[in-house]
Amino acid sequence: MTTPRHARGGASAGHGDDDGRRVADDATPGDDATPSDDPVELAASARRQRKSAGRLRALVRHSIRLTWAADRRAFVITTVLQLFGAAVIAAQVLIVKSVLDAILVVGDGGGVGPVVLPVVLLAAVTALVAVSTAIQANQQRLLSELVLRSTWQQLLDVAGAVGLRAFESPDFYDRLQRVQTNALSRPYQLTQGLIGLAGGLAGCIGLSVAIVSFEPALLPILLLAGVPLFVSSRRESRLEFDFAVAQTPRLRLRQYLGLVQTGRDEAKEVRAYGLTGALRERFDAVYTAYADDLRTHLRRRTRLAVAGNLASAAFLAATLLALVWLVGQGRVTLAEAGAAIVAIRLLATQVGTLFKGAQQIFESGLFLDDLAGFVAMRPEAEQAEAGAPAPPSFRTLRADGLTFTYPGSTAPALDDVSIRLNAGEIVALVGENGSGKTTLAKLLATLYEPDGGAIHWDDVDVSTYSRPGLRRSVAVVFQDFVRYHLSARENIGLGDADRMDDIDAIAAAARRAGVAEVVHDLPHGWDTALSKMFKGGRDLSLGQWQRVALARAFFRDAPFVILDEPSASLDPRAEHALFQSLRDLLGGRTVLFISHRFSTVRTADRIYVLDGGRVTEQGSHDQLMAQDGHYAELFRLQAAAYLAPETSR
Repeated sequence: MTTPRHARGGASAGHGDDDGRRVADDATPGDDATPSDDPVELAASARRQRKSAGRLRALVRHSIRLTWAADRRAFVITTVLQLFGAAVIAAQVLIVKSVLDAILVVGDGGGVGPVVLPVVLLAAVTALVAVSTAIQANQQRLLSELVLRSTWQQLLDVAGAVGLRAFESPDFYDRLQRVQTNALSRPYQLTQGLIGLAGGLAGCIGLSVAIVSFEPALLPILLLAGVPLFVSSRRESRLEFDFAVAQTPRLRLRQYLGLVQTGRDEAKEVRAYGLTGALRERFDAVYTAYADDLRTHLRRRTRLAVAGNLASAAFLAATLLALVWLVGQGRVTLAEAGAAIVAIRLLATQVGTLFKGAQQIFESGLFLDDLAGFVAMRPEAEQAEAGAPAPPSFRTLRADGLTFTYPGSTAPALDDVSIRLNAGEIVALVGENGSGKTTLAKLLATLYEPDGGAIHWDDVDVSTYSRPGLRRSVAVVFQDFVRYHLSARENIGLGDADRMDDIDAIAAAARRAGVAEVVHDLPHGWDTALSKMFKGGRDLSLGQWQRVALARAFFRDAPFVILDEPSASLDPRAEHALFQSLRDLLGGRTVLFISHRFSTVRTADRIYVLDGGRVTEQGSHDQLMAQDGHYAELFRLQAAAYLAPETSR
């Protein structure tokens, strides 16, 4: 099998492998359709896409699809209310003219009767506007939250589909962070912008009709007031996007430094080494640099906003002066002039709303492009994982000539490695740290694709099978297993999420792993959260957590089990006892047991010794001891450290 290049961007980077290697970035350029993960390229790509009204139309279509998919009912209600409010505003202007006409009749000695109906209508319309605005605000809030949920779902779908390599890449994390901190906060602004654009456009049309009915010459001057706002708002959007892209690495570092100083796991070492002052100083320096850049950025945005609004105000003043001149010429009556002043003021507000909505859509659209590029990774990632239905088990698992090098590294983590596991066997991988044991386990679990060589299940190359299908037949306990801050039942039940409700099977797995009594003593039993983050939760010792991880693997009930240092937190005697009981615990399943304690694997059916990414020795314990090679030497050294003190007790 060959390793496919990354979908839509760079390869892995910054990976701290369990085998002791650090690998650097080996980024490859993205294709023409989607920008790479490089911030400069992202900013340049965004600029290339935002130079025409067509761009706004495309973003509006994208916004409508996004909000429609999130919740059709809320979208329709919000849009109808917005259009209703715009229509009522236009009617308000005509009613004001009627009120002023009636007042002038009263001033000329007429009765107050003609004033009553227009005033009642004006009061009713004002009430309708207030009620509509209140309902619309609540609907907009709901719609924004639903759009945010939909965006989160898309992000999580991608995170679940991409391969393991992506999670080792700083570029991927930069992109993920950018989507989380920016694109996931933009749906609210985008929803507000879309609704504001629709309402502002409808309001402008209605008020324009009312103004034209008074005097058509006023409209062109008034509409020009929106041009400076449009120009300045677009420039502000570009500045905001560039700033967010440039600050992403700094924000990640700031967040990490904050977590280190507040994290429960880090607290003991931070205090033991007296790191509080140094870490706080580092945090303050990063935050200060960000704040300085933010001040500069906001000053530029403020200057643009001031210039745009001053220019708009100048056009508005010109419109009012033109109205005064028209009144003097007798082309506009006093009632029409009063209503026109109200219309002009309202239209200026609607123009501002219109261009503010356009600004929010442009600004949010830039981040949605980033999100779209991120979401576009999913189909290719799923395609890379696709294949024929995988068999539920194998008679023989064979790896032939596996070669694997982490991107950016010059030395291979694995070099021409071949091993064989027969069904029901317990095979041990031993070797010093950095020998390639964990990397080999990840390849056998189909979490990585080898650069060279192949893995066969019963003489069939696994590259032809569906990766998720293969993984359902594998249970893995890594040395850095996850401690889920969930209930005890969920921590074990996640071994097979489809059977999460089978508490009897979960309890049986816990008994096999030797952790059932620990769960029984928890305050809420199986429903106790294994974290002090939550009220009533309890934490476990590292050894107890390791047994929970083992129970999770037992519950998966897979034919192939990989145990990567599964008892590193146990003492040598307990680890030896665990290995001795594996045949009974796992009921004839195929087991790959990884350990750097050679003394615990003596009863394995076969032992492979890895050194420098290569298999240097293989055979049973007795065969390897007879060869008097590297295995025998290390076994004697470890036996002196572990076995002698135990037999003397």
